[in-house]
Amino acid sequence: MKARWLPPGRLMLLPSALATLIAILVGSPQAQAKDHIDLQFWDMIWGPPEYIDAGKALVEQFNQEHPDISVTYRSIPWTNWYQTFVTAIGSGTAPDISTGAGYQAVQLYDQGAILPIDDLIGQWKSSGKLDDFLPTTVDILKYDNHYVALPWAIDIRVWYYRKDLLAAANIQPPTTWDEFKAAAQALTKTSADQYGVVACGDTLGSHYLYTAILNNGGGLFTADRKPDLGSGRNLEALQFLADLVQKHCVYPASAGYHDEDEVSAFTQGKGAFTLHAPGLGTRLPKFSDKIGVLQPLVGPHGDQGTIYWVNNIMLYKQGKHPAEAKVFLEWWSEHEKDLWIKGRVTQLPVRKSFTADPYFQNNPETKFILDHYVPLGKTTATHSTQIFPKLNEVEGEGVMQALMQNLLQGKPVDASVKEAASRVNSIMEE
Repeated sequence: MKARWLPPGRLMLLPSALATLIAILVGSPQAQAKDHIDLQFWDMIWGPPEYIDAGKALVEQFNQEHPDISVTYRSIPWTNWYQTFVTAIGSGTAPDISTGAGYQAVQLYDQGAILPIDDLIGQWKSSGKLDDFLPTTVDILKYDNHYVALPWAIDIRVWYYRKDLLAAANIQPPTTWDEFKAAAQALTKTSADQYGVVACGDTLGSHYLYTAILNNGGGLFTADRKPDLGSGRNLEALQFLADLVQKHCVYPASAGYHDEDEVSAFTQGKGAFTLHAPGLGTRLPKFSDKIGVLQPLVGPHGDQGTIYWVNNIMLYKQGKHPAEAKVFLEWWSEHEKDLWIKGRVTQLPVRKSFTADPYFQNNPETKFILDHYVPLGKTTATHSTQIFPKLNEVEGEGVMQALMQNLLQGKPVDASVKEAASRVNSIMEE
């Protein structure tokens, strides 16, 4: 068979054209590697073991719906959580995206590690998507004129009471500080090892202080972030707690208690009132019919309020694919309802569309907290208009826990507050 002659130029072009055609038909490995995006998502453990399963299932769903993006889910324990992130940032191995506690984003942003999401917030504001978020939850995460994270859940403290103990004593659930104090005194029966209040001296114990202060219109800081622990309203609130101790209305072992001890004593009837996170009825199914939630108490000046934290989800500057990370951030925010329904998160969602679900509306405890407590929630930054990085240190260094233990041990309020205020001042000056 005679070979067919081709011009030299055609001979030179043929291999190139063939290579191009093959690349188009099957895709080169280099092109495939470039087009496929891998993201690392670190998620704190926000619930029981089924929470992790629900989180992994959501990530798998996202990966199926977005074949060009693969998200790897990593569950991060709370033990040494801050050091975990700081170490990763320092070594250049930070995730693309993570969830975090109420002040994590602002603290890491202050270290230059967090990518602001102003553009995403602007888009959602224009499209109306921001209207689905509960009031103030988005703006709380604005710091240094930038939105540093997206809210996803609310952690809040509410007053629980034992229905059976109040009914046996023919006492109506209190609605004011005076009524609360009177009820606590009436329900205290030391001979029966029963007291008005059971508390604790750990981190949860410090939440009693925040709640009382905010319930009285006080705050740890002034509007310009100056420490204000020794203000008149704050001292009045702390004296209210101290009076309960001095009148022997608080279970004596409370100063040494942890969260689990407090809950155990509450179920044993050692205290008629206790302050805790949402979901206590779910946590104690055998006692759920005996547990009620008080109306938010009215302080002596007519104020209401309680402590809450808006937990967030944030992007990291070290991430190599910010556009794709924002795609996942938006998708996750709109699909995470299963974290409650299947994952049993006890915190509360920030999206109105989620809270309207029968899972929340058919649960009297959850619905009551959403309707009555969440609108009154305030941060530890109060009276500052925005949260700021030092709040993590104020909460984490134990100064407020030590103050609560002092009050539970009957030590004078003035001296205890002076000691705590000095430490808060030092933290803010560091």
